[in-house]
Amino acid sequence: MNYKSNRIALLIDADNISHISIELILSELAKQGAVTIRRAYGNWKKTSLKGWEDNIHEYAIQPIQQYDLIKGKNAADMALVIDAMDILYTKNVSAFCIASSDSDYTPLVTRIIAEGKTVIGVGDKKTPRPFVAACSKFVYADAEKATEHDNAGVPDQPDDIANKLKGDAKLISTLRNAIAASPTNGEWVPLSTVGSHLSKHASFSPKDYGFSRLSDLMKHIDLFEIKRGKGQHYIVRDVRNNNKLS
Repeated sequence: MNYKSNRIALLIDADNISHISIELILSELAKQGAVTIRRAYGNWKKTSLKGWEDNIHEYAIQPIQQYDLIKGKNAADMALVIDAMDILYTKNVSAFCIASSDSDYTPLVTRIIAEGKTVIGVGDKKTPRPFVAACSKFVYADAEKATEHDNAGVPDQPDDIANKLKGDAKLISTLRNAIAASPTNGEWVPLSTVGSHLSKHASFSPKDYGFSRLSDLMKHIDLFEIKRGKGQHYIVRDVRNNNKLS
């Protein structure tokens, strides 16, 4: 895929994601292409959006005013959905970024992907699983903040981290399935192959577990062996397979 030719529409639900995420959002999208449409939706008369209001001009984001028609009910989501569908059929974009932690956008994401477009979701750790899983890729905007919070006070010891990772049944199953999917019959597998398989699962990212790279994550789980292979590229295997061969 030629990322340089990608045109991206960034649609922000300002009521459901913090303004401090904007630099992370734009940094992530810069890896994917050019953000040609930048819009943020909300009732700009609300003091809670002051942080966004102070940043939208700096980052060339167009504010879209949407009054709350019912007290206590955010109406920006409907305006965002309508604009997204308009952009989908009238603008030349290859990808959308929906920045929100609201699962109400799940049907919208599914519809856009059905039209052959990529959807990058950005939200907080609290984002409901259906929305995360529906996106082509999902970025946790508060990943760094969460990591700092986890390390506050007495930091986790290496054994504590390893035990937490090993205790995550879904994580272990996902990694084992990625290794098993390789055509090398469960022996040593290029880590790049494992990463490629995992990339097809939109909800998986090593950053969710506090690691910037897949290799670092797997090194902390003694259920897997990882080492440098030919060309100094990482290779990995499931310890269970090794035990079967011994």
